[in-house]
Amino acid sequence: MKFVDEAYIDISAGDGGAGCVSFRHEKYKEFGGPNGGDGGRGGHVFAVADPNLNTLVDFRFSRRYDAKRGEHGMGSDMFGAAGDDITLKMPVGTVITDAETGEVLFELLTPGEVITIAKGGDGGFGNMRFKSAINRAPRQKTPGWPGEKRNLKLELKVLADVGLLGMPNAGKSTLITAISNARPRIADYPFTTLHPNLGVVRVGPEQSFVVADLPGLIEGAAEGAGLGHLFLRHLQRTRLLLHVIDMAPFDDGVDIAAQAKAIVNELKKYDPALHAKPRWLVLNKLDMVPVDERATRVKELVKRLKFKGPVFEISALTREGCEAMVKVVYQQVKAQQKAEQAPEAVDPRFALDPE
Repeated sequence: MKFVDEAYIDISAGDGGAGCVSFRHEKYKEFGGPNGGDGGRGGHVFAVADPNLNTLVDFRFSRRYDAKRGEHGMGSDMFGAAGDDITLKMPVGTVITDAETGEVLFELLTPGEVITIAKGGDGGFGNMRFKSAINRAPRQKTPGWPGEKRNLKLELKVLADVGLLGMPNAGKSTLITAISNARPRIADYPFTTLHPNLGVVRVGPEQSFVVADLPGLIEGAAEGAGLGHLFLRHLQRTRLLLHVIDMAPFDDGVDIAAQAKAIVNELKKYDPALHAKPRWLVLNKLDMVPVDERATRVKELVKRLKFKGPVFEISALTREGCEAMVKVVYQQVKAQQKAEQAPEAVDPRFALDPE
């Protein structure tokens, strides 16, 4: 399935039904009085976060969604039926924005979370509502209220605990294959990864976290160079960034430290908040570095980068050092999850007035 992380849709909640003007006509009831019922409310439009979806491709082919209007009120004190609601299934991590103003309206962050993106209009009043001591035969009624109509932009930011970033061919895809259940395409040429890949890392019984592998970044990515800029948004959801660095480039003239600094600079230019996220170094492909040179190369790189955080020396191909790194990463993710815990949300489909 094609990975689509952006779409535009038009939605309309249902209009409310009109109230009814009616009078009771029954034998032996000379002054029956008004009995026109209210109109029914229009259908609402809901969005639900479906954990089984990972793309917005369905909304590329179907852009218009209209809920049913409420039925009109009727005589004999009968109210109109409410219009049928619509529930749109969206991937977890979808950001819903007003396409005209750019205002962020909703975010679907929790599997099963339900939000109301357009509320149906209330039904109009029938003439029975206007009966009073001085107006015993009212002929007033009100039309139904219009439902909300919106032009929306849907933007998917994948929900992953850990994001892998680095230059093309740094070994990110090999790493996510080594530590998770993801099986991305792996080859010996740049930009093998063309869209984000998610993998679940199992640390132990009921202990896991989600890692995202994104297309490689190059200098100028924030301005549109390469492929990575298209997917930088997906790093904004992560709790921790693992900066994967290739310690054994084929070209001896490559300045590894300069490349690493360029990646960090791209993050800062794209989003300062993304740049401020915790970032750890993962020095990969050490199996291709002579044993007697490893310590010197690592020490020199860390010194040039002036890096103060955790540094992991691994080989994704042989899985050397991966297990120890995964355990430390899990502890960090777990601590952040605990700090970010929020109260359980209420499903608006049951909270809203059904009438």
